[in-house]
Amino acid sequence: MPIDEFIINIYLMVEQYYKIVVTQPLRSAGYAPKLSDPEVICMEMVGEFLHLDQDKQIWQYFTQHWQDWFPAIGSYPNFAKHCANLWQVKQQIQDNVSQIEGRDNIHFMDGFPIPVCHYGRAYRHKNYQDLAAFSYCAAKQERYYGFEGHLLVNLSGMIKGFTFAPANVDERAVAPEITTHIHGLLGADKGYISPSLTSYYDAQGVDLQTPLRANMKEDRPKPVVRRLMKARRIVETVIGQLSERFNIQRVRARDLWHLSHRLIRKILSHNLCFVLNKKLGNPPLQFELLISS
Repeated sequence: MPIDEFIINIYLMVEQYYKIVVTQPLRSAGYAPKLSDPEVICMEMVGEFLHLDQDKQIWQYFTQHWQDWFPAIGSYPNFAKHCANLWQVKQQIQDNVSQIEGRDNIHFMDGFPIPVCHYGRAYRHKNYQDLAAFSYCAAKQERYYGFEGHLLVNLSGMIKGFTFAPANVDERAVAPEITTHIHGLLGADKGYISPSLTSYYDAQGVDLQTPLRANMKEDRPKPVVRRLMKARRIVETVIGQLSERFNIQRVRARDLWHLSHRLIRKILSHNLCFVLNKKLGNPPLQFELLISS
């Protein structure tokens, strides 16, 4: 679809969910902003999809190209403040989108690195000094300094849960935080092997399935294991999209509050594009089909 239709569709979805999560006025005093909350969130979602992951980039894009559609856009500082102040609303919209559009009984989880600076500058890096940590990324075979993102997706690729923690925190300790309110099959990699974690999920009615280590006995039929490993690639696909299109591994925020906000809106933008693709009859994760050249 043309870019103008894409913006309209994103706005309509944002407005729909905004009305669900905001049932009372957000501001008890002062003047309401001229640019509405759904307009701001729509601009953020479109900007993230277009690889514009900085507030200033998004503001400049809409000021230069869509001023007629958003005449009350105002100054950049006010726009950036407005974006950040809506982080809870975006989190609530994300929760509603995943609950309404992402019902499933098969899920997959995995982690991915979120470096906050180049490894060689880690000891001189002043931001996140008491929060970030050192760890090792097996996929890239390198050490890094920062956080680890923890992601839960359903079988179609919709993001159902997300959080992040210092890079040295065991992903098995974080797993319960992103898997509340799910049931059925939960696939993961070898890093989630843990008798206590398996017992926890058994009590929750969740069947945790992972590949086994070389010294462990495999009792499952080989075709079942192969299907499980093939299906688990969906979470790797989503992580790849979040990294390449939404720049989720590029940290530009200087404090935890702004970083949390940036990550939330990337997750929400991904899911709104997922839902829009489904409505159009496209494969939900082929985002390149959303906008015609």
